[in-house]
Amino acid sequence: MRDLVLESFLEAQFVAARALAEASDILELWPADTRRYVAHFDCRGLVREAGQIREREGRFTAGIFFPPDYLRRVEPALVVTWLQPANIWHPNIAPPLICVGRIPPGTPLVDLLHQVYEIITWQRFTPNEYDALNRPACQWARNHPERFPVDHRPLRWRRADQ
Repeated sequence: MRDLVLESFLEAQFVAARALAEASDILELWPADTRRYVAHFDCRGLVREAGQIREREGRFTAGIFFPPDYLRRVEPALVVTWLQPANIWHPNIAPPLICVGRIPPGTPLVDLLHQVYEIITWQRFTPNEYDALNRPACQWARNHPERFPVDHRPLRWRRADQ
């Protein structure tokens, strides 16, 4: 049985997210269909390599999926998934899990994309170890607040020379 309300919601999400991607040099969005997306963010984030935490500029990727009951209930681990890089360093990410916070039913795709970007760039993170997916990153973050955010640009951003 078709859910016309969900179909309408998903189509509106596709249109809004496509407009955001077109207005951004940071976001590249690949829809598999109106329920599944791969979002590539070309920005700065932190990674752990050879035991060192370093800033990395490049591609960070998450997947977003809208299950059939998304307008009634949300299982956050099913909606947003971390894809790459596997060595990302952030309290809210333990691949394939990423915690963007509470996701109420019907949260727009554009809002989810902004939340993922803010996490990658350290514009937001959980400072509480009991709530962190990556506790060592949480401990590290409390000792290095001067490093945040690692990318100050808003997601809706275009270079001036274009």
